[in-house]
Amino acid sequence: MATTTDAVLDYDEAIGSYDPVMGLEVHVELGTATKMFCGCATTFGAEPNTQVCPVCLGLPGALPVVNATGVESAIRIGLALHCEIAPWSRFARKNYFYPDMPKNFQTSQYDEPIAHDGYLDVDLEDGSTYRVEIERAHMEEDTGKSLHVGGSTGRIHGAEYSLVDYNRAGIPLIEIVTKPLVGAGARAPEVARAYVSALRDLLRALDVSDVKMEQGSMRCDVNLSLRPRVGDDPTAAEQLAVPMGTRSETKNVNSLRSVERSVRYEICRHAAVLQERGAIIQETRHWHEDTGITTSGRVKSDAEDYRYFPEPDLVPVAPSAEDVERLRATLPEPPAERRKRLQAEWGYSDLEMRDVLNAGASELIEATIAAGASAQAARKWWLGEPSRRANGEGVDLVTYAEKVDLTPSHIAELDGLVRSGRLNDKMARQVLDGVLDGEGAPTEVADARGLELVQDDGALEAAVTAVIERNPDIAQKVRDGKVQAAGALIGQVMKEMKGQADAGKARELILAALGQS
Repeated sequence: MATTTDAVLDYDEAIGSYDPVMGLEVHVELGTATKMFCGCATTFGAEPNTQVCPVCLGLPGALPVVNATGVESAIRIGLALHCEIAPWSRFARKNYFYPDMPKNFQTSQYDEPIAHDGYLDVDLEDGSTYRVEIERAHMEEDTGKSLHVGGSTGRIHGAEYSLVDYNRAGIPLIEIVTKPLVGAGARAPEVARAYVSALRDLLRALDVSDVKMEQGSMRCDVNLSLRPRVGDDPTAAEQLAVPMGTRSETKNVNSLRSVERSVRYEICRHAAVLQERGAIIQETRHWHEDTGITTSGRVKSDAEDYRYFPEPDLVPVAPSAEDVERLRATLPEPPAERRKRLQAEWGYSDLEMRDVLNAGASELIEATIAAGASAQAARKWWLGEPSRRANGEGVDLVTYAEKVDLTPSHIAELDGLVRSGRLNDKMARQVLDGVLDGEGAPTEVADARGLELVQDDGALEAAVTAVIERNPDIAQKVRDGKVQAAGALIGQVMKEMKGQADAGKARELILAALGQS
């Protein structure tokens, strides 16, 4: 829990007086089998300090070797972001002390990154597009992980002692840095979220990372500053000419929702400081998901403080033009184009497709359709109870499905049980609940719970007759032409049959019996 709370200004008031300027730095762990500069495994969740060696522990005399797959992944990312690929780049040593970086320097790239000057167009909720310009995408290695034991915050302040796991030290990272994002105005939080979401989709399509933000394989640092607003149009030349203010950097934000919330909070916090004629401190900030605020971390260093110098133990990276074009040929269909194609194939409305995208369900739905389900059924079942439970747990739908072992084949099987006439929608929902609760595949759950529509027409006809006899007033309304009144009778028939009847067939029998067929 945060121990202090800064003053904040109302968001509308803050935006009315100031124009936000953002810079987003996204760190992506590559899904390579081994680390960036050694042969250690990269398996997530392994026992602490079991995936280490002299190189990633920084022991004297150990020499690094560049991971070729990591370099190729970096080039593919740069190409997908419309970047220029440098014909010659090199690594540098970024010197600073962190207990979870055993070498006391990070092998990174500084003034000569592998990719630079690109862009990514992102779609906003109203259908407009915002172009995010990319400054650079460079290669580096991740740090280890510190665990601070004791205290109430999980941070070093107040902890009784700290433990360090070096398994993550040396895992390949790509850092993607935007140019200052200007002109978004009040929509800055939405733009930030849309960009990180679009970037995650792109990286997933490239198959270079699992981009699981909750596991830290994709993290966002949010740089934000405010400048006085001089007009109503944040894109006007006179507004763009206003100097940028002092920035803060909110570190390691690890969900799309938190990216949006942290930008919004920092706008309100900066505005409150500036309204009181205070000075913004250039510092790192920690985001607290539970309270929705940031707290101060450390004074932010500038590049010269890191004492960069070329890494003497690694040769420059110099991909040939032929290699770059070979990698360009491996790029997948851009996610935005793919979404438009799938929407047309599936026959979804714009609203339906937006709901699918917001739920992160497009790939699940595509796989479910491939497994035999209809497009509408796949959307219906994935965006129902699974999506509700995922939201309740604060995870994305894909992560939740993996957790409970819900697969596209399960949803296609459930749809098949409905289409075959074995289950109605109510039964199917019960079956899906059972699958989510670990009771097995849909057919197994239906068998175990005894869920099956009664196929005996005689039993259904008997139930219809009994219900009509018990409800003469309603039956007369139907005879008089008020067909909608049959709904009450259908409900009672379903109750009589314990939900195991075909509602459509029950309606047909009721109307026929009352002379309205």
